Amino acid sequence: MNDFAIIVAGGKGLRMGTETPKQFLPVGGRPVLMRTIDAFRAYDSRLDIILVLPRAQQDYWRQLCSDYHFTAPHRIADGGQTRFESSKNGIALIPDDAQGVCAIHDGVRPFVSTEVIARCFDAAREHGAAIPVMPVTDTLRYCGQDGPERNVLRSDYRVVQTPQTFDIQLLKRAFRQPYSESFTDDASVVEAAGGRVVMVDGNRENIKLTTPFDLKLAESLINRAD
Repeated sequence: MNDFAIIVAGGKGLRMGTETPKQFLPVGGRPVLMRTIDAFRAYDSRLDIILVLPRAQQDYWRQLCSDYHFTAPHRIADGGQTRFESSKNGIALIPDDAQGVCAIHDGVRPFVSTEVIARCFDAAREHGAAIPVMPVTDTLRYCGQDGPERNVLRSDYRVVQTPQTFDIQLLKRAFRQPYSESFTDDASVVEAAGGRVVMVDGNRENIKLTTPFDLKLAESLINRAD
């Protein structure tokens, strides 16, 4: 039995307002993506890590690894046009007869805690699929087309994070489906194939770095940890 972590990093940095893709930006003196990989190695140094990157970014990543003396073992898969395709390309590097659990994680979520990763792997081992979630703290308002605008009960909703973790054979079966626009994340692919996904507690610091404000928050989190 062998466990895997697929780290998907296909961002272009458009909302970040930088020419450098956001997964390569330095936070606390190190590229975001290196911090993300280190978070999974802190959970289990034996994890087989697969990094999904657009082909055009792979040479730059290798240069960063050389510049920062980053030697954490990992393999690289080509990024696709959609999240579905990118995840599928990463899954393809896992042997078809593999047994174990695979996590799929956003490359720009470097602050996922070891405890959350462990909860996700344990829950997927028991139930087949698991996602980390956080309670909604803001008021939510419904603005759909099938009724008037209205506030909704925030207690009925959760904010979904990654890593999303799955039994490997369940994951492989799910990603044999054709792509659908209803696939909003990897868990939705598994659910469309009939899988049941359970929720576990995430951690508040597990933010997705998307905007310049997120980078400032990330620096604050690192300074607080120091």
